[in-house]
Amino acid sequence: MNLPKLSVIIPTYGRESILCDSVRSILEQDYPDFEVLVVDQTRDHESATQQFLQDLSAAGKISWWRLDWASLPGARNYGVRRARGEVVVFIDDDVQIPAGYLHAHARHYTRSEVGAVAGRVFDRMKLSDSGGDVVIEDLPAAAMDPGIAWYHIDLVHTIKPQWVISARGCNMSYRRAIFVEHGVWFDERFRGSAVREESDFCLRLRRTGYRIWYDPGANLVHLGEETGGCHDISTRSLRYQVTFYHNHFLMAQKNLTLGQQARLYVKLFDCHVLGNPPCNKSGSPVKILVRGLFYKLGFLDALKTRFQGIWQDGQVYTRQDPEAGERAAQPTVAV
Repeated sequence: MNLPKLSVIIPTYGRESILCDSVRSILEQDYPDFEVLVVDQTRDHESATQQFLQDLSAAGKISWWRLDWASLPGARNYGVRRARGEVVVFIDDDVQIPAGYLHAHARHYTRSEVGAVAGRVFDRMKLSDSGGDVVIEDLPAAAMDPGIAWYHIDLVHTIKPQWVISARGCNMSYRRAIFVEHGVWFDERFRGSAVREESDFCLRLRRTGYRIWYDPGANLVHLGEETGGCHDISTRSLRYQVTFYHNHFLMAQKNLTLGQQARLYVKLFDCHVLGNPPCNKSGSPVKILVRGLFYKLGFLDALKTRFQGIWQDGQVYTRQDPEAGERAAQPTVAV
């Protein structure tokens, strides 16, 4: 089998020992041809983490890029512009990776229709919530409906390979040609935890004619650390809550028909505002009113973002990158 060269991109923010463990985990893979790019948005690391990354960079085992801003989609784009592989693999900075992981992603790119591979995620929080005993073979038809798919696609409990509408950001891979030839990049207007940024990307990817294959064999453990990563703002803050809804509405307004948008808005309100399953939030009238306010503010904020898109595309971090649109020079050792 003619396997492609892989570029593994690890965006990171505010992680220390768990980042080191994640990097070790990927470096232990026995895949014949891959590189690791750490796109680091942490201002000041602990000394042990700093030394670990610096040593690996000096030894040529990783490419370590230091940035002074925090944006998950911006970091993904930054890494892709410096990747040399035919396929880019994105993992989070708080994962554990089993042997054979990279092979499980790469083997599907011999099929010309496959533009992306979504891997299974053993998510500690979601497995705990379900008791770990839920098993899904075929995803329901609703999991391919862009309006409501996000409440039916389950890449935690699904055990059967199949076509899917989207991947999960902590475990996904793409042909690099989707970026450099088709011009599909992550939208840097997705803020905060960047929820739905990968959904937006996958919906636009599908317009190229490529499809997304789910392989439960391409699995990893997502530790779900509560701090660091893309959590550059507190999940309990007003800013985070408004951003959460903003990102959902932005994805919908960019990609969905009016009918699909209506179905998403109703489900989003039912689940996240009223607290009905699968969200299972408090039914307190006060909390419902507060969540309803965030919902409304997020919708208006997304409209503002779309309006601003008339004169600017929102790729603010890409515009700061002198290598945008070109292959980057080799990185120097970060100090």
